[in-house]
Amino acid sequence: MHNEKIVVGLDIGTTKICALVGRKNEFGKLEILGMGKAVSEGVVRGIVSNIDKTVDAIRKAIRQAEEQSGINIGVVNVGIAGQHIRSLQHNGSITRASAETEITVEDVNRLTNDMYRLVTPPGSEIIHVMPQDYKVDYEEGIMEPVGHAGVRLEGNFHIITAQSTAINNINKCVTKAGLEIDNLILEPLASSMSVLSDEEKEAGVALIDIGGGTTDLAIFKDGIIRHAAVLPFGGNIVTSDIKQGCLVMQNQAEQLKVKFGKAIAEEASDYEIVSIPGLRDRAPKEISLKNLAYIIEARMEEIIELVYAEIQRTGHADKLAAGIVLTGGGSQLQNLVQLTEYVTGLDTRIGYPNEHLGKSKIEAVKSPMYATTVGLVLAGYHSLDERSLRSYEEEQTYRPAPEARPATPAPQAAQPQPQAPKQPAEPKKPSGAGKFFQDIISRTKGLLIDDFDDKQY
Repeated sequence: MHNEKIVVGLDIGTTKICALVGRKNEFGKLEILGMGKAVSEGVVRGIVSNIDKTVDAIRKAIRQAEEQSGINIGVVNVGIAGQHIRSLQHNGSITRASAETEITVEDVNRLTNDMYRLVTPPGSEIIHVMPQDYKVDYEEGIMEPVGHAGVRLEGNFHIITAQSTAINNINKCVTKAGLEIDNLILEPLASSMSVLSDEEKEAGVALIDIGGGTTDLAIFKDGIIRHAAVLPFGGNIVTSDIKQGCLVMQNQAEQLKVKFGKAIAEEASDYEIVSIPGLRDRAPKEISLKNLAYIIEARMEEIIELVYAEIQRTGHADKLAAGIVLTGGGSQLQNLVQLTEYVTGLDTRIGYPNEHLGKSKIEAVKSPMYATTVGLVLAGYHSLDERSLRSYEEEQTYRPAPEARPATPAPQAAQPQPQAPKQPAEPKKPSGAGKFFQDIISRTKGLLIDDFDDKQY
């Protein structure tokens, strides 16, 4: 049962490191048992830069989550993001022995596994291989090739690569913290699981996750991820602009942004002033909220324009019927939805990870800044479901059927007649193969990039 399985998500972000302990309740909703959070001082723009500081923060977050949930944590699902993430399309094929036999799950898995052996640029590794569609002989646009008959099976795949050094550093940090990684998941894919609906993915939607150090983009169409990218700008750069523009301390700039910041300057009052305590023996500094809004609007407009340029480059700008979904800590800026709609011309909403959450004492997880962490827990459950189904399919495929019992000798016969030699039972044909492959497609629809950090914005 799902409620007997505990899954832990670990989001290693630029501004915070968050651990979330969850389980599925009887209604299939995610129940959060515990949460731990620590300030992330060893991560810069989604990449681990100081291993010792990151390990300390991971230990602190895990310890808090253990104390709150009462569960000893040993295995975690970790998110990966950063500017080093690359997205590409590739076509692969295999040739089968006979056109008379049906394509099986094993054929599809063999084609998918071949993609992991592609030669990538030096210093990079493949972390995700996600099928788009298939072609059997001359028939194109097949979403489920299992059951089709043909010699040549081709597939279009969306491949995500990451820097080997970044992967190794994450592994090292998690291992030093006394934990084991179950799954390494691209963070935009995790976020998409917690804030996007199947209808939006089918219609066409762009997920924009504004984290502390990066802004992640994931584009979905026809239920499948079509593109992923990471921009090295996030909420921290807005804070830096405020710090320089208003000549205040870093923590004061962050508080100004969170409490009084607006993404559209016209929405700010010309007469509102905020007084900031001065340094020792200095008078307080007065900040105009209008000027503050101008600083924020300039930077946020630049970030949105860069993201929209990336969407246009992929050719999906006019195919997003569901528009844009903003999430992450940076999405909580006032008037950001209106600014995004003005710049892109697309319908926009804020993505909250509420749909998959059940009742919980920890209400904070319903904030967009925890969309990635909630998604990592959901991704862990998807992985468990897939492994359980794969084990079942393998059992049904390879386990021979039980032999029939010998017939009881006729009672009237004086001597029982010798039984005819038993014919070996035919092995069972794969059962539910179409369902299993549909699970693969469903997982790639749901799964499937930088830091989904604090998402403090």
